[in-house]
This record gives sequence, structure tokens and C-alpha cells, in this order.
Amino acid sequence: MTLDNGTTASQAPTAGAARTPGYAGTLAAACGAVFVAQVANALPASLNGLLQQDLGTHGSQLTWVTAAFMIAVVCFEFSFGVLGDLLGRRRLVVAGTILVAAGSAVAALAPTVQVLWAGTALNGLGAGAMFPGSLTALTSVTRGARERAHAVALWSGCLSAGAAVSPVLGGVFAGVGSWRGSFWVLVALALASAALTRAVAAESRAPQGRRFDVPGQITFAAGLVLALYGAVQGPESGWTALPVVLAFALGGCFLAGFVLVELRAGSPILDLRLFRNRAFTVSSAAAVIGMLAFLGACFSTSMWLGPVQHQAPLRVAVPFLLLQGPAFLLIPAVSRLLHHVAASSLLTFGFALTAVGCALCSRLDVHDPGLGGFVAPDLLIGVGFALTVSSVTAVALDSVPGHLAGMASATTNMLRDLGFALGPVVVGAVALSTAGSAFARHLSGAGLPPGQLAAAREVAAAGGAVAVDSLPAGAPGAAAHDVALRALGNGFGTAFLVCAVAAAVAAVLTAVGMLGLHSRRARSVGFASGASGSRS
Repeated sequence: MTLDNGTTASQAPTAGAARTPGYAGTLAAACGAVFVAQVANALPASLNGLLQQDLGTHGSQLTWVTAAFMIAVVCFEFSFGVLGDLLGRRRLVVAGTILVAAGSAVAALAPTVQVLWAGTALNGLGAGAMFPGSLTALTSVTRGARERAHAVALWSGCLSAGAAVSPVLGGVFAGVGSWRGSFWVLVALALASAALTRAVAAESRAPQGRRFDVPGQITFAAGLVLALYGAVQGPESGWTALPVVLAFALGGCFLAGFVLVELRAGSPILDLRLFRNRAFTVSSAAAVIGMLAFLGACFSTSMWLGPVQHQAPLRVAVPFLLLQGPAFLLIPAVSRLLHHVAASSLLTFGFALTAVGCALCSRLDVHDPGLGGFVAPDLLIGVGFALTVSSVTAVALDSVPGHLAGMASATTNMLRDLGFALGPVVVGAVALSTAGSAFARHLSGAGLPPGQLAAAREVAAAGGAVAVDSLPAGAPGAAAHDVALRALGNGFGTAFLVCAVAAAVAAVLTAVGMLGLHSRRARSVGFASGASGSRS
């Protein structure tokens, strides 16, 4: 078995051997890079309410603020991995951090939500380079499984810390000035990370047998973007609207073309032969469905507290400490559990906790602005995520032969990120469609004067129930505010329930789909690679 640094397992040094030159600097740079990338990912979560007020956004536009980042990550993550192998991982990470700095500057200066989308998409491209580049650079300078497990655990912890800190950062700067200030802080963090990486990280590359799969990259990116565009715009434009129907049809054609291309490619970005393995297929499906549930719950929480209840960004940040914090705090416990408990069992239990937490969130009262109702559900979801995010890669790696471990890890990471990208899209579509139907159904019986009724319908036609809920007192149509608030509570309550069902399906899938299967590899190896995927 060949390690990432080029040695074989039999040649790997003992635990007491000297560390590889550049280890400490590369570890510091990799941890700083993923911290910055994850701050960029999670920052909009606490700002949705202010973005809605300042830029006049409506529901689907807010969905794109979050989705643009993850779509960029998912579409190009594989190709960035190849680029790092060919040109150098340190160079790739530096380029990624520069992209994050540029994207954050665009976001900070954005006069419209469309420009903000461009900024978050640039951030996603940068993060898509930083995630695989920093991890591969780190594993290339580690010597032996124990040192690698320790280094990747620190990498994963910094990534989780970025997810927990980001909403607080956004809330603090939004509270003292403007949401734009938090993006300027991100610019400074990205530039500092780029300087650190360039100064102290070791360069590494592995060009042997690596080349770009251009047809696969084009068909995958086009198909995914078109399909997600249809899902985001469907609730607002109508599911039978020509642009939506065309987006789904063309997206399906491109994705079908992607499958055909990958089956014939000499160096595919996604090796479809992996899915002949039942354990790998089950864990991959669970990764998509389970992570959809987690990030869908995060997005629903952000929308519930921000654009719906109009709470201050710092208050919005509090539940995210419960959602994201356990993945950082429980790293030592999860590491030990993966040495002694089957990863598939951790997956089942973690997804079950997530399902219970999401189900409890679906029972929240939209008229109650208190945060106490989120404490228990969000802790359950956060602990469930902590148990599953590392375990899903451990299961995938344990199920394949050693020579396929690299492709299996990359594929699982991409599928997990696909679940993250689908989360806001799916729950946004469910919530806004449900809220729109409920608002239209209850508006006529609200007893409003004819003028107010007509104005509310006009505002809803342009921007949905979110737009009516955000009207200032005295504005035409503002009398329908309570109808819109109840409709949105119904819509996002349904979205939380969808997340609960998705997590429950993932739990059943891992519990039933893994029956009769046995691990092929040591669980300790599973953690060393499994911790690499804790992105949210």
C-alpha cells in the first residue's frame, strides 16, 4: 500500500521517527486555510435577515446566496484535486485563498443580490481549491497512520471551529456597523492565510497518471447547475414555467451524458465502478441524504430567525454554536469511538439523533421569538452531525480495496458536499412553496380592506410571503403581515419535517443496508481519512 508521501506501508517510519521537514508549517497553513474556507461557507447564515432588508431580496434569492457557494465547491472539487497534484498543493491553496479574498471583497461591495451571488460563488471556487489542496498537502508530509490521524483531526477541528465561529463573527460586525464589515474581515483572514501558506507550507505534487477529464467536468457542472436552478426557481416561477421545465430537462440530459462519459473515460473524475460495492453505495447515498438533512436544518434555522422573525444577527448565531460546536468539541470522543465501534453503527445513531432534532424543530411556534426552543433540538442535530460526518468516510474507505481508497475518499467528500448543496435548495423549495400556498389560501379570509388585500396579493406575486412579512408598518399590504408570518411558519415547519424524514431515511439505510457486511480495513485507518470531511 502506497502512502500519500510516496512511501510504502512497509517503509513507513515508527512513531518515534523524526517528522518530515515542513510538517509543522504545513499543518499550521492547512488548518488556517480550512478555517478561512469554512468561515466563508457559514458566514451568510447569520446575515440572511439583514441581506433581505438591505438588498430587498426575496426567498429564492436568499437561497442562492447559500447555494452558490456549495455548488461551486461540488462542481469543481474533483478537478481542483487533479490540479493540485499536477501543479502543487501549496500553490493551489494560495490561489484558493486569493479567490476567497476577491469573492469576499465583491460581496462586501455588492450593490445588488446578484453581485452578492457572484461573490459567494467566487468564495466557493476558492474553498473548492482549499479543501482538497490543504488536506492532501497535509497528508503528504505525515509519517505513519498515527501521525496522520493526529494531523487530520487538528485539520478537521479547525474546519469545525470555522463553522461555529463564522455566524458569531457575522453577528458581531453586523451589530456594530453593517453586514459588509464581516466580509471585509474575511478578506483580511484570507490574505493572512495566503501569506502564511506561502511562507511556511511545504510544496508537494503527484502528477503520475493524473490528467483532466474535461468532458466529465463540463457535463457534471452544467447538469448540476441546471437541475439546481430549476429546484430553486420552481417555487417562485411555478413548476410548469418554461425556464424551470427546460432547466430540469437539460440538466437531466447533461447528467445522463456525464454518466456515459465517465463509463468510457480513461481517467474519470468519478469512478462509477466504486458503486458496484454495496457498502460504498449505501454509505454514499446516506452521505447525500443525511447531509441534505443537516444543512437543510441549518438553512431553515437561519431563515426562521432572520428573514421570518427578523431577529438580530447575533441572536441568530446562538443556535449555530449548538449546531456546529459539537463537531469540534467531540473530536477526541469520535476518534476513540471509531477505534472501538463500527462506523456504520455511529452513522445510524447519528442520523437518528438528527431526525429527532429536526422533528422537534418542526413543532416550534413562529410567533415565539425566544431561543430556548432551539436548544435541545439543535444539540441533538449537532451531536448527530459530529457522529456522522467522520463516520461516513470511514465506512466508505473500509468497504473498498486499498488501491481505491483515494478515489473512494474523494468521491465520498464530493457526495457529502452535494448533500450540503442540495440542503438549502430542497428545503427552500419546500418551505417557500408551502408558504405561498398557505398565504394564498388564508389571505381571502383575513378580513382585510379591499385595497390592502389587493396590495398584499401584488407584493406576494412579486416576492412571495417573505416579501409581505418584511413590509414596514403602514406600507400597502402590511396588514397581511400576520397571515404571511403564519404561512412562513407553516412552510419552514414543513421544511424541518422534510429534514427529519431525510435523516430518518439515512438512518434506516445504514442500519439495513449494512447488514451482513464486514469491514475490510482497520477502523483506525477509517478515522485518519474520515475526519477529513467535516464540512458544513
